[in-house]
Amino acid sequence: MRRFRITDPGFEAAFAAFVEERRDTPEEVDAIVRDVLGAVRAEGLPALLRLAREFDHVELDESTIQVTANEIEAGAAECPAEVREAIAFAAARIRAYHERQRPADQRFTDAAGVELGWRWTPLDSVGVYVPGGRAAYPSTVLMNAVPAVVAGVSRIAMVTPPGRLQPAVLAAAKEAGVSEIWRVGGAQAVGALAYGAGPIRPVDKIVGPGNAFVTAAKRRVYGVVGIDALAGPSEIVVVADGANRAEWIAADLLSQAEHDPAAQSILITDDEAFARSVEAAVEAQLTALATGEAARASWRDHGAVVIAPLDEAPRLVDRIAPEHVEFAVADPEPLAARVRHAGAMFLGRYAPEAIGDYVAGSNHVLPTSRAARFSSGLSLHDFLKRTSIVKCDEAAFAAIAPSTVALADAEGLPAHARSAAIRLGQTR
Repeated sequence: MRRFRITDPGFEAAFAAFVEERRDTPEEVDAIVRDVLGAVRAEGLPALLRLAREFDHVELDESTIQVTANEIEAGAAECPAEVREAIAFAAARIRAYHERQRPADQRFTDAAGVELGWRWTPLDSVGVYVPGGRAAYPSTVLMNAVPAVVAGVSRIAMVTPPGRLQPAVLAAAKEAGVSEIWRVGGAQAVGALAYGAGPIRPVDKIVGPGNAFVTAAKRRVYGVVGIDALAGPSEIVVVADGANRAEWIAADLLSQAEHDPAAQSILITDDEAFARSVEAAVEAQLTALATGEAARASWRDHGAVVIAPLDEAPRLVDRIAPEHVEFAVADPEPLAARVRHAGAMFLGRYAPEAIGDYVAGSNHVLPTSRAARFSSGLSLHDFLKRTSIVKCDEAAFAAIAPSTVALADAEGLPAHARSAAIRLGQTR
């Protein structure tokens, strides 16, 4: 864990180096992914079955690679009632939140008499990747599939590594309305969704987080299909004053550290004594945390405490451009209003990031690795596309065509110019 004081000489350079340290995909991962995708594209289903034996040590065939409707029902029924209720509660809030994001079609006539506008339509098909490694992630199913359903996507194909599917994951799929589930994971799953493989038909867009192999595969297939983002290790910044309970803030920092040894957790506070209390609370909680091995490595290698006036916090947050930022202060609004770069903001002492991961309703698929500088979290818009509309009558065309001809000529595109000029009765 690194300690920084904003008053220390060289703070800006040292802090920038820490924030920008590489936590991305090793080159050898990309080489493996290239070969895997090539095999899936060339061979289809036989490659998937061979890779399942090689990587997952599972024997599959065309009849067992798909999860049946009966398996979904039986698995969901195994899920404890309180978890099913929590899934339904979360799904309802996610639906309501994303429904409010629905954009409107629009048509208008401008001063030249040209009718313009746009129309929104849903994607035809989406693939949802659900990890199956460190834990079961029903929340991943909900956050990726529910907005797609709200948008009107007609086909949602879920892929998840082979093995026993967790009842909570199947319960979430059922709640979200996902009925097409395939037992395939890793880069080969991304390849199957992008290119198709046997009974798995290709999709138009792939969403959902995964490990370094999945991320590298999504990078390679982009253009063949759309993708949501390139997910990196999780990040949280907690801006907190000394009036907080140290154990609360420690738990918030560890809530992201436990995801991955490469996750980044940063505390910004103006109270050095409080910072020491939080550090002690982190150490105490690590000893009893079931995910302590990953969390300890994350806190050791990528954790930081920054001592700085709270008025400096928005500038520092923007420098980090984190996936999540909490403002655990008495009046969070003025500080939050000054932040431009963050995937999601959590305001107040009773708004820990964990509620955003599950039941707040906002989406937990967020930009990482400083991508909040130029991108946003998953939303309804990721499952919609916008088509522009242009309509001219003769008078409107006559008003704008001469400038079309002039610009086409300036660009050396005579057919473009003729397309407009011929309608003006001009010979060229």
